[in-house]
Amino acid sequence: MKEAIILNPNYLHLEAFVQNIPQIFAKEGVTIYKSRNEIKVFEFNGLQINVKQYRKPSLLNRLIYTFIRPSKGLRAFNYAQILTEKGFSTPEPIAYIVYKKHNIIAESYFISIQSQLSRTMYEFGTSEMKGKEDVVKALGQFTARMHEAGIYHRDYSPGNILFDKVDGEIQFCLVDINRMDFGPVSIKKGCENFQRLWGKDDFFTLLATAYAKGRGIDITQCVALTLKYKKTFWKKYSKRHPASD
Repeated sequence: MKEAIILNPNYLHLEAFVQNIPQIFAKEGVTIYKSRNEIKVFEFNGLQINVKQYRKPSLLNRLIYTFIRPSKGLRAFNYAQILTEKGFSTPEPIAYIVYKKHNIIAESYFISIQSQLSRTMYEFGTSEMKGKEDVVKALGQFTARMHEAGIYHRDYSPGNILFDKVDGEIQFCLVDINRMDFGPVSIKKGCENFQRLWGKDDFFTLLATAYAKGRGIDITQCVALTLKYKKTFWKKYSKRHPASD
């Protein structure tokens, strides 16, 4: 198979490590996620490095990713640079590795710095919101700034929004960013973006209120739209995700 590597110029000193990832991935590192794809964390030269190995695509998708549109890993690498340039936090990209067989994508990896933020929005799926209102308001404001900047995360789900308090300030970090849109975000599309999150109605009401204030739009309309999209989305998945009730 033929290997190709795109390396962030800021991490040229990690080139030897990056080149060796396909050989060491199966036997080294600590697995932190494994489903369709597998994510491992490696320690190298004092750095914690996140390596995502993508599942081998179907033949159709391999052809699409080779000839029609960028692969998930390449999109993640490119989008991370765009987010960083626009001032939004995401794990800094180190490299993208792709193997091709018969000139068609067969295997790929996305390598980034491991985020130091440890909490996710899953916390709001079943627990009470009391005492965490500041996080919800901050997320609404953060999302408003993101949408005003023309950034739309198409998989804005609980596990893809990391957060924590750092020096008394709530910080957010976006992960799994291969599905992004860039351009104007309408009010309807913006309110719809919250539908994948977990939480009770008071969570979504507070979230939408903070979002509306951040974008200078009608609060009542924004709350109504957010609750509507949340209800419609979770009606389809409530059996699989009872925490959304």
